[in-house]
Amino acid sequence: MLDHLIPILATTMAAATPLIFAGLGELVAERSGVINLGVEGMMLIGAVAGFAAALHWGVAGGLFFGALAGVLAVLPFAFLTLSLGTNQPATGLALTIFGIGLSAFVGQFFVSQSLPGLRPLDIPLLAQIPVLGPVLFQQTWVVYLSWLAFVLVAWVLARTRWGLILRAVGESPEAAHAIGYNVTGIRYAATCFGGAMAGMAGAYLSTVYTPLWVQNMTAGRGWIAVALVVFATWRPGRLMLGAYLFGGMTILQLHAQGLGVELPSQLLAAIPYVATIVVLVLISRDRRHLLLNLPASLGKPFISH
Repeated sequence: MLDHLIPILATTMAAATPLIFAGLGELVAERSGVINLGVEGMMLIGAVAGFAAALHWGVAGGLFFGALAGVLAVLPFAFLTLSLGTNQPATGLALTIFGIGLSAFVGQFFVSQSLPGLRPLDIPLLAQIPVLGPVLFQQTWVVYLSWLAFVLVAWVLARTRWGLILRAVGESPEAAHAIGYNVTGIRYAATCFGGAMAGMAGAYLSTVYTPLWVQNMTAGRGWIAVALVVFATWRPGRLMLGAYLFGGMTILQLHAQGLGVELPSQLLAAIPYVATIVVLVLISRDRRHLLLNLPASLGKPFISH
């Protein structure tokens, strides 16, 4: 039993990492009142930019340039929605369509190339702990970076003045503006953070998880990241749990195919997405709990005069 369980749990850590990065970025943006449905497009742009950079500067350079590409990709969205007041969901969808097209065009030059990837770290002593050692302490450093990102985001939102201001802007931008805070500037910063995290998530896929460039390689993970924010009711801890749940379902269906489970491969591949939809439906039934945590100004434009 453990011979199958340990590899499933260990690979779940890696499969969930891009969802943690992208989900945390979207969570911060939404807590400021901005809903960005362009996560899938930003991830693809980050993936192709990260892969191109990693060919010359390694994985660290790929992650950095992937994050930078995500920021550059989200800036037009931020200008249109925050400065001009356009519809946020529609503009986000346009960003996704743009990202899919741009990444496909740029990525055609990297189709036949690949990267060496990263070797997992073998943390002394801790890696020898039965079951937990191989699962938690034999991962790449990018997995640990996602844990650090989770801790920092959760701490900033819950324990710092910056987090309080961000949440205040998401709840009542008019009140925050009245006491002197630059609502548009704060939302720009939160949106750019979301773009950086989505770009880094895409770069992780193309430089560490795969590691090669494949058109549309995100395979809907950007949409899952947006859904996870709702699943988490805008709380980092639950988002982390949701990311590992989806990652585990993804790995489980791959192992099921490898073990020869007599079901069509297309049906097995759809299991993680079906599971996500089921969870969201169950959560949406408790509207009181959902509305209690929903940022009051989410998706509503704010133009200061």
